[in-house]
Amino acid sequence: MDEHSFKPLLLKLVSDPLKFEPADVQLAIDHLASPNGATPAQIGAFLTALKLSGLDKTPGVLSASATAMMRHSLLVRVEAPDDLYVDIVGTGGDGHNTFNVSTSAAIVAAGAGVRVIKHGNKASTSSSGSADILRALGCTLPAPSANYVIPQVPFTFLLASHYHPAMAALAPHRKSLPFRTLFNILGPLINPSRPKGMVLGVAEPALGLVFAQALQTLGVRRAMVVCGAECLDEISIAGPTTIWSFIDSSAIKEEVISPEHFGIQAQPLSHVAGGSASDNATVLLKLLTPNSELSVPATFTSSLSAITDFILINAAALLFIAGIVDSYPEGVARARRSIEEGKALQALNMFIDQV
Repeated sequence: MDEHSFKPLLLKLVSDPLKFEPADVQLAIDHLASPNGATPAQIGAFLTALKLSGLDKTPGVLSASATAMMRHSLLVRVEAPDDLYVDIVGTGGDGHNTFNVSTSAAIVAAGAGVRVIKHGNKASTSSSGSADILRALGCTLPAPSANYVIPQVPFTFLLASHYHPAMAALAPHRKSLPFRTLFNILGPLINPSRPKGMVLGVAEPALGLVFAQALQTLGVRRAMVVCGAECLDEISIAGPTTIWSFIDSSAIKEEVISPEHFGIQAQPLSHVAGGSASDNATVLLKLLTPNSELSVPATFTSSLSAITDFILINAAALLFIAGIVDSYPEGVARARRSIEEGKALQALNMFIDQV
């Protein structure tokens, strides 16, 4: 597998993209993920051709790319693999720089009774990514040992760069391009633990159905793809959110929800803006610690009550998809108890202690 065997694939994509099939996509990604599988010029040409053809935002290409990338990821073993464990994650790129809601919601949902194995990375387009806030909270996030098994604990975080060396090798090539590529949105589909359920945020409404179809192809059992009306890759606290969901073998259902469906009052996105990783960590720790006397950093000007509600509605959606609750208001109530009874903080501390 080298630059010479990659040439016919590149030619096929450029000359007849409609005939570039999932098997071709997988073989091309295998080349990109292999040392000396393609030259830098070929990598740039492939990503550009994929984008110009529009194939990079189709379910077949996304699922085939994810399947190929998973072959090149570190092998992950999960204790109690039959558990219905879940992930909540976004593609990023929405430009809103909101508080770390998916990470916070994951911790709160874990305290509420669902097993979460979250996959994420450092910030790319915001001030604080999942890895950044967790490190600020005291998580060391070491590289996994050869015999590492993901323990059966409420919350676990997998740092993407540890598990996908091929993605790290490709980073300089894709970052040299002046546009977002397939690899900017692929991350949520390549959690190496292969979660059974997901809440996945996209920053473009056109990607909603596409990602839902890709998740079905990849074998995810229960999922909700969400896109806030502001092109937010979370369930919005500010207004409507379009969702594309499926449970087991059901058809994908598209609908629009709002904070009111959760029993929560809408608030402007400006009230849930994020700060630095350190500031966000302090705020989250304050929210998770009942009767906390922690001080909010002077540089942090967002509303604590709005951020709490933002976390609650996203945690509630994850609890709903996991089958822990039957309605969004029930999910909010259960997530709120997770905070008030200190169970969310326990879930976080258990993760910190075990790594």
